[in-house]
Amino acid sequence: MRHDKAARLLDLARMLAGSGEGLTLDEMARALDVSRRTAERMRDAVWAAFPQMEAIDDPPTKRFRIPSGLDSLFQTPSAEELAALRTAADSYKAAGADGRSAALYALERKLLAALRGAARRRVAPDVEALVQAETIAVHAGPRPFEDEAVLTAIRTAVKSLSALSFRYQGGGTPGRTRVVTPLGILFGRSNYLVATEGDDPRPRSWRLDRIADIAVLDRPASPPPGFSLQAFADESFGIYHGQVEDVVLRIRPDRAEDALRWRFHSNQSVAPQPDGSVVVSFRASGMLELAWHLFTWGDAVEIVGPESLKGIMIEQLRLAMGAHQT
Repeated sequence: MRHDKAARLLDLARMLAGSGEGLTLDEMARALDVSRRTAERMRDAVWAAFPQMEAIDDPPTKRFRIPSGLDSLFQTPSAEELAALRTAADSYKAAGADGRSAALYALERKLLAALRGAARRRVAPDVEALVQAETIAVHAGPRPFEDEAVLTAIRTAVKSLSALSFRYQGGGTPGRTRVVTPLGILFGRSNYLVATEGDDPRPRSWRLDRIADIAVLDRPASPPPGFSLQAFADESFGIYHGQVEDVVLRIRPDRAEDALRWRFHSNQSVAPQPDGSVVVSFRASGMLELAWHLFTWGDAVEIVGPESLKGIMIEQLRLAMGAHQT
């Protein structure tokens, strides 16, 4: 228990050293999943160990931070952390996400280069042993498009609040040059730029593999007030956005255990039923993508609602039967 307490205090010290604006007591409590009073005691213990910590007035509260960072003695990564980083990089590479895998490999090299010789020699064999004992299962699907020049241009525009220009080989007028306000990138089975165009405030998704001649413009372009990329992504089951519907699915008793471990949607509620079945409810758009996913459950799932999802599923079943029945 003492070791665990010391580790949690060191975690808090790292949070305070890694935050530019500092953390309030409430933020510490949420991050550590403790009460505010416990967070206050932990802050005091960290302050005693690191007297360089400072308090910043941020009415009606205060923020705390360790502005000079922590000595490398407290920052040596463990073999498990380095192995997890390598596994994540390998996973991205196996999935075709070359841009993100290259960034993680570069981060791994920087971390290893920053280690003192003895620490590096001590941790390296354990890292290699863990990496050799873990591998990536590659699933069938499209390889995501991650051209480094496209990603760099989008990220530059987002950071500088600048407009983007590109030629888009998709939509109703393929090849037309678009000028948009970039809002972020959605990574998934395919990767998308989320942006608004012209006076239309509604965010739209643009496939990265259909973007060419991209350029950051010397023109200010700020996102709509209160826009959240996560909230935008959560509106849909997948990538495609449309009318938001109330979805209710009933999973058969023999697959109930699978359903209890499955995440259909970020806002789902799961209710076990007296007969052993499970009812999953959530609000989302993207009914076509949801129907495609429900194919993988076979006859274990009953669509209770909405009717539009039932209609899409029936139509997709007709198309599949038409392609395969003789």
